[in-house]
This record gives sequence, C-alpha cells and structure tokens, in this order.
Amino acid sequence: MNLGLAGKVALVTGGARDIGREISLTLAREGAAVAVNYMHSKPDADSVVAEITRAGGRAAAYQTDVADYAAVGRLIDRVVADLGRLDVVVNNAGYVEAKLFLETKPEEWKRQVDVDLYGVFNICHAAAPKLAAQKGGRIISIVGDSARVGQPRLGVSAGARGAVLSLTRTLAKELGRQNITVNSLALGWIETSHSDQEWIAKNRERILAFYPIRRLGKPEDVAPLVAFLASDLAGWVTGQTISVSGGYSTV
Repeated sequence: MNLGLAGKVALVTGGARDIGREISLTLAREGAAVAVNYMHSKPDADSVVAEITRAGGRAAAYQTDVADYAAVGRLIDRVVADLGRLDVVVNNAGYVEAKLFLETKPEEWKRQVDVDLYGVFNICHAAAPKLAAQKGGRIISIVGDSARVGQPRLGVSAGARGAVLSLTRTLAKELGRQNITVNSLALGWIETSHSDQEWIAKNRERILAFYPIRRLGKPEDVAPLVAFLASDLAGWVTGQTISVSGGYSTV
C-alpha cells in the first residue's frame, strides 16, 4: 500500500506487543514516524523501535500509564518535542480480567475502567488540542466487539469500552470542524502471544461456530484498516465503529 503517511507522526498506546506491535509496524511501513507507548513491556517496545529503525523509519518508545492523566499530558508533549508533531492517535492499550460480573468485586473494576475508559479519555483530551492546532488529525480507538454485543465474563471491560464508542461519536461531532476524524474498530477474537493456547485448542470448534469466517483473527487483520483510517483516503469517515470480527457481529 501507499497511503501517504510519509511525514506523519503516530502515537500507538499499547504499541509494543501483539495487535499494537502490528499497528506500529504497519504505520511505519506506510511512512509514519511512530511513538510506541508501553506500560511494562520495555524489551518489546525497544524491539519494535529497532525493527522500524532498521527498515529506515523513525520511532521512539515511551513508558506511560495511560490511566494517569498528568503522565499522559507529559507523554503527548514529549512525542511532539521528539518527533516534531502529532497526526494520528491509536488508542490500543487495554486491560481485561475475565470473570462473570456477579463474581467480581468493586475493587476489581477500577483498573479495567481506568485503562479501558479513562485511558482513552486522557489520551484524547491531551492529544486533541495538538491535532486542532495543526488543523487536522486522526483518532482511532480499538475495542472488543463485546463493547457492542456483550459477552459473558467481559462485563466490566465491555462496559468501559462501550463508553468509548459513545465518546467516539461525540468527539467526531465536536472535532470535525478542526478536520479531526474519530473512529473505532471493534474486534472479534484475535489470537495473540498471551492467548491461552491450550484452552483455545480444546475449544476451537465451539468458538469458531460463532464466526462465519471459520477462523480467529490475527493482528495482521486489524493493522491495515487502522492505517487506512489514519490516511487522507479516510478523510470523510468519522464517528464510525467498524467491526473487524470475521462476522461474529453484524450489528
């Protein structure tokens, strides 16, 4: 592809591993400089940066807890100072504890809501003024399709991510005059390095029965659509939630 991202700067939260890693690499291949945010996975973040750099691109790694509003403000300022500008924000960082809702305790809700919802609030609130000042930009949020259709054992994260979809629609209307588009991708089951491979192997046929396309997703199924939404080709697409789920959800 040639999506015209040369000269753009993208921030990918949770950009060091799995889906975030593939998004970071794909945006870099399309010409963007990439700020790879991570929380705990410094070696993985450094590996992504090194791979981008070896290929002739620009990238830097930034350790920040997206749930910390003050830290997020500092992150955005550092990215602009280091890489010169900010054009694309990908809210990919997330935290999930799978458990039936009535078996959870209130103290177990907080971290999920802090990362999955307040993390997006924080990033958008800090980044949007930078995008508006240069008269344009892209905000793309990654959620699970459970945010739209619900799923047992994911009630807390699905509730938080559902609020992100509402925020997406609202920010699209508020920021459109500044030529900032705001969209979300709702993902089906993506196999990643931290998936429970033994459990998946035992239950694969039962899981795949819910998917018209009879396979689980891969990070490579997600990243190209992020790159498209980040490009000028998607300049008239905003306020949308697009399912990338192999047909799991047709809502």
